[in-house]
This record gives sequence, structure tokens and C-alpha cells, in this order.
Amino acid sequence: MLFLLISSRNFYYITMLRDPVSRYLSEWKHVQRGATWKTSLHMCDGRSPTPDELPTCYPGDDWSGVSLREFMDCPYNLANNRQVRMLADLSLVGCYNLTFMNESERNTILLQSAKNNLKNMAFFGLTEFQRKTQFLFERTFNLKFISPFTQFNITRASNVDINEGARQHIEELNFLDVQLYEYAKDLFQQRYHHTKQLEHQRDRQKRREERRLQREHRGHRWPKEDGNTERAVTEDYNSQVVRW
Repeated sequence: MLFLLISSRNFYYITMLRDPVSRYLSEWKHVQRGATWKTSLHMCDGRSPTPDELPTCYPGDDWSGVSLREFMDCPYNLANNRQVRMLADLSLVGCYNLTFMNESERNTILLQSAKNNLKNMAFFGLTEFQRKTQFLFERTFNLKFISPFTQFNITRASNVDINEGARQHIEELNFLDVQLYEYAKDLFQQRYHHTKQLEHQRDRQKRREERRLQREHRGHRWPKEDGNTERAVTEDYNSQVVRW
């Protein structure tokens, strides 16, 4: 999922990544309920792909009721490695023309392009780490959400009961997304810990400054009295005692 944030001076592209298996299962359930992307033009280098470049996986209006096996068996399914494809610069590999270069070279370029674009984003989050995602978003854009992000561990994807063989097959179909997600998790943790460290440093500096100001304030409030003043006070007190 890719977003564009617009400020008065800058444009920021941001995205949220998700565990590839969970994302794939979620899309399957979405398509199974009748969702389509027919309005998507898949524009690349100024044109949409031809039917030969991007065949459809099903006849008719939608793919309602598709089984997971059928979903996985379609070689043209855009659910495969969707996150890499949406983050990469497809023009580097001839867009949807699979004859432009061999598959191995194409995959290498797509993955590296997706990694580079992700790294150059001001912000990206991970669905599986909602609180850390909120923390980074707020610190990156100097914004504050009125309520904390909620981590939903029960989703449509998590309710799908698949065996280990099916899981492995999904990972094989999404092997580029798997590599991208591992890279994203490492980069995400680096950004999180770096931002945390900077915040701790600012907090320590702020506390030191507050203590310094407090010391200065106490110094101005309780000035030391010189010896002459003390003697004058004592003498005045003694004279009063004598008079009393």
C-alpha cells in the first residue's frame, strides 16, 4: 500500500508493508468475496500492458469463490510478489513485457529497486508492529495521534487454516516479497532504535538544562549576605534587647 503525504513544501511517499504470507492470504480472501482490480490501468512507461503481457486468471466479471489452490495455480496472478512490484521501478525491466530480459535478471533488478525505493522513503511502517509504526510516524512528521494504534492479531488471514505445504508454496510464489520483508524489518528496527536513541539524548539534554535553570534560579533567590550586613542586624537586635 503506497500513500502520498503533501505538506506546504514537500511531497512524501510512505507505505505499509505486511508479512508476505498473511498479505497473500488476505488478498485471496478479498478476491474470493468478489473483489477485482479491473479499474487499475497498470500504467508503465506511458501505457497499459497488452492482454498478452498481462493475461487474466479467470473468465467473467470476477473470481468469486476461488479456492486457494486455484488462486496459487494462476501464473499471471498479480498477488504474487505484489509488494515488490508496487515498490519497484518497472520501467527498469521493460514493464510487463516478460521477454525484455530473462527471469533471474528481472527478479534481481526488481528486488533491488524495491529496496532502494523503500530505503529512500521518509517513512514506512510494518503492519505487525503497530505501536512502533505509530512512534516512527509521529517522530518523523512531528504529529501526534489522538489515540494509540491497535494491534489486531486476529485477521481474516490468521483465521485461514493452511498446512505447512501450502505455506511453503505461498512463500515460494512470493519469494521476492519474503526477501523484501526481511530487509524491511531490519531497516525498520534500525530506524526505530536510532529515533529512540535521539529522543533519549534530547530528554537528557532537556533535564540537564532544567536543572541548570533551577540552580540559577535558587542562586538569584537566596543571595549571600556579606559580613557587614550580618553585624548590623546583630547589633540592631542587641540594642533592642537592651532597650526592652
